[in-house]
Amino acid sequence: MVSSGSSKRAYHHGNLRNALIAAAAELAAQGGPASVTIRAAARLVGVTPTAAYRHFTNQEELLGAAKDAALHELTEAMHKELAARPQSEDPIRYALGSLAALGRGYIAFARAQPGLFRTVFAWEGPLAGDPGLRAREQSDPFQLLLDSLDELVAVGYLSVERRPLAEVAAWAVVHGLAALLDGPLRDLPADVREEAVVKAMLILGHGLSGNGLTPEQEALLADEMKTVT
Repeated sequence: MVSSGSSKRAYHHGNLRNALIAAAAELAAQGGPASVTIRAAARLVGVTPTAAYRHFTNQEELLGAAKDAALHELTEAMHKELAARPQSEDPIRYALGSLAALGRGYIAFARAQPGLFRTVFAWEGPLAGDPGLRAREQSDPFQLLLDSLDELVAVGYLSVERRPLAEVAAWAVVHGLAALLDGPLRDLPADVREEAVVKAMLILGHGLSGNGLTPEQEALLADEMKTVT
């Protein structure tokens, strides 16, 4: 977990690279990607910039390492929500709950760790490979979304015909809302933010089905998303 402290870090001999990565992640959490520099990370660890440059040739490499750390934190937040979702003998209800849990974890992380969230998307390169393609790592947030949508297909909620690139639409809805809540909508009253999150997920759920949600499914998604604000 990223520390919020700002004191110099101690590190074991031979482990300077990992110490610099941890410092970069801490800088990102505190000030976003713009705060991640070789000099700042070296200062936080307590070494000279020259020593840091032996492990990272430029700021972009260090920022890439900070992104990986932030991506790991985002993945953990989504896994945590997946593990906590209610069990159900209804496969469609369970699959929709999984999708809602991923959205909840994503948005909650963006609100709790805005600096890390911005860092995930701060440099060139997609989150997890080209849209529509399988992610390289099973633990990647993009892969979690792909698996969730495939689960909705398997239980008969999302048709095979509507499946291609559904991940792009789902990601756009959740990420766009997370960005808005971190930006122009940040000062909305809590109840209005909650209503916006619920409404966005309901519209996504209706769109994925093509036939609309049943009242019970609407209630499920609404209840699932009410904990993110």
